[in-house]
Amino acid sequence: MKNRSVPAVAVIASALSFVLPAAAQESGPTEDAAPGVLEEVLVTATRRGETDILATPISITALSGDEVSKYAIRDLNDIAVSVPGLSSGTVSGFKSAQFAMRGVSETTIILYKESPVGVTIDEFVVPHIQTSNLEMFDIEAIEVLRGPQGTLFGKNTTGGVINVRTKRPVLEENSLDLQGQIGDWGTRKANLALNLAAGETLAFRFSGMYLNSDGYYKNGAVWGPIGSPVPINSTFTGQSGQGDGRDLGGDDVFSGRAKMLWSPNDRLNLLFQYEMVRDDGDSPPIVQDSQAGYFVPLWGFPVTGGDPLDRAGNTLRDDLFLKMTEGHRVDIDGFYLNGDYAFNENYTMYFNAGYREQESRLPSSYGGVAGPISIFDATRDDNRDTSQIEVRIGSNLPGRFNFTAGAFYQEDDTEFCVAQVVGFLDGFFLGTPPDFFNTNPRILCNRQDAEAMALFADGTYDLTDRLHITAGLRFTWEDKAWAGRPMRFALDGVPLVDILDEPLDAVDFDRFPEGVVYNDNDWSEPTYRLILGYDFTDEVFGFIGYSRGFKSGGYNDQLGTQLDPITDLAAEPTEPEIADSFEGGIKSTFLQGRANVSFNAFYVEYTDAQRTFNVSFPGGGQETLFFNAAEMTVKGIEAEGAFAVSDNFTLHYNASWMDAKFDKFEADTNFDGVIDINLSGQPVTRAPEWMAGMDGTYIQNLDWGQIEWKLRVSYEDESVQAYSDVDPAFNTLLDERTLVDASITYRDPQDRYYVRLLGQNLTDERYKTGSLSVATLWIMSAYGPPRYYGLEFGARFDW
Repeated sequence: MKNRSVPAVAVIASALSFVLPAAAQESGPTEDAAPGVLEEVLVTATRRGETDILATPISITALSGDEVSKYAIRDLNDIAVSVPGLSSGTVSGFKSAQFAMRGVSETTIILYKESPVGVTIDEFVVPHIQTSNLEMFDIEAIEVLRGPQGTLFGKNTTGGVINVRTKRPVLEENSLDLQGQIGDWGTRKANLALNLAAGETLAFRFSGMYLNSDGYYKNGAVWGPIGSPVPINSTFTGQSGQGDGRDLGGDDVFSGRAKMLWSPNDRLNLLFQYEMVRDDGDSPPIVQDSQAGYFVPLWGFPVTGGDPLDRAGNTLRDDLFLKMTEGHRVDIDGFYLNGDYAFNENYTMYFNAGYREQESRLPSSYGGVAGPISIFDATRDDNRDTSQIEVRIGSNLPGRFNFTAGAFYQEDDTEFCVAQVVGFLDGFFLGTPPDFFNTNPRILCNRQDAEAMALFADGTYDLTDRLHITAGLRFTWEDKAWAGRPMRFALDGVPLVDILDEPLDAVDFDRFPEGVVYNDNDWSEPTYRLILGYDFTDEVFGFIGYSRGFKSGGYNDQLGTQLDPITDLAAEPTEPEIADSFEGGIKSTFLQGRANVSFNAFYVEYTDAQRTFNVSFPGGGQETLFFNAAEMTVKGIEAEGAFAVSDNFTLHYNASWMDAKFDKFEADTNFDGVIDINLSGQPVTRAPEWMAGMDGTYIQNLDWGQIEWKLRVSYEDESVQAYSDVDPAFNTLLDERTLVDASITYRDPQDRYYVRLLGQNLTDERYKTGSLSVATLWIMSAYGPPRYYGLEFGARFDW
């Protein structure tokens, strides 16, 4: 990576975290110098009620759902700029939540590999990144816990947890909130939240969001003359053209929640919730960013200049199972129960149970080409059923000791098939009939049944009035059973298009047992933490501690793309990933409550880290596999805080520095017992060295209403997205970026309605959110949104 000066926004944010406390200690504020006071922020990180964030001994950022929505936020990815050390991205070709934190992330769409940065929605653990990118509507709060959460949020979280809480029904309130937004790229968005009370003990809430847009990419990739200068075995040889210029990457999604809250007395609360998602948005397009030496441009699919957003490509094929013009179709139905019951003033039981059913049909044109040849088109289809239950007891004892203890169970059953049309192989196997690979789909299928169980306890003991010790222990058992078949052109000797209605029909292994292999494994692991907290003064709190995180082993849904038959060694899962984290921090409020800061330093050692690698095979093929390849050391510093400059002007800031290197990275990519990849000493993927952000809010009070001015600047350093097993020249990077967002909001004097002008990426910067080198064939990239202007209207009615 190139050397560079530290970005200015990082210097400012870091300086504030040191200079402001120093200034407070040197001179002390006067009565006239304290025009505003920051509000207390309460969090649920202890899972036994709410605590002040500045006295909670972990690294945590809390975001108000209403505050986050004041920018042009579309989904959960957009919160990253407000959290120190959190980086968001996407897997090229997918609408996903690729969060990276403290050196770990999930950079692929592998179905059975859970992200080390977990996402929970109303305490339900979302097991995969494809559907954890939540649309942001009717959100109460978001808490981002950094570092391994092995005790209380222990489901495979070696990097951290993003805990989302949606708004609950409000007793004895009848209200209707309406929001509408129009903007660039044909964006049309509508939100509704209806709260209805039925007596004093029952309330209902119905909320929904509809988002439709045309997308900010154009199908403008140039193709031809095909087969020049390198031959490809095709009837289209010599032809040329360009994509039809249509918009790509548009949204078409409805998401809704129906809730009922029953509180018959002061001791019991029961919340029933139904969740529905119907997403029929476009297939996320690919921009081909191939450089000199890649094959796809040589076959007649060049990379032209100009705006990369105007040269995306999609073949738009609907034959051979692809259904590309129908887009990415995701249907989710979820049923949840959350409750709490106070046995008495000292003990409360919390419980949650849920069932989430998901069907995904995800056709993508990975080649980023618009011509008549499917360089690599595929549809990844899956059905997933997830059930979860958790029960815990939280105490509120009058003495020095309080605790949380409970049990957790989750069952996750998945069926998966991918149908591929890989026309690039017609360039390597010139002896086959013309367009053989371009017209004959092949299908790979597998399935997994997974169970996770855990018992946990976590408590805090006040050794003195100022010194506190927190300790926790969790014991986890996980069991996974996997079955899979290698890639096939036919089943029982019959072409797939003649025997299957859809690719997932081929996961019926009783009907089609040919080539199927079976494997199962289980793991058990203790995780724990020990933290010392100390109240230096009423305004200054410090902590130091150790925690261990665990991420269970897993299977690869791409296994069998190249290996046929699947060998016993290849069918074995990875072993668990372990994170040992040491951390210390200072949290302080000063200037008579006008400012606060949280500053922490961490050191994490990852053992048997599960790292994904795209493995090349002879003949141009590639398979995405993951291994226990890495031992990593990650260290860093994070800071965040707020400063009420005046009654009307408030600043929020965050900054992080991280040093992440592979101490050891060795992998046997072809399972022949010989190490053939060594990245030891290289930078860790998706680990930016510097990240920072500054967010300012100015409120202007007028006789005829109120105007709120908001401006946000965020910076993220470059990082390695993926390493190539061919040559370092084919590694891919995510470039550094500086983004500027703003909004102006007018509210009427009675706060009944508002009008908001939104601006995102005001400097119109082009930046990649995902980039992958496919062997020596091509680079597939995804880009963040360009400049966006939107107009939003909101109103509230009470009766």
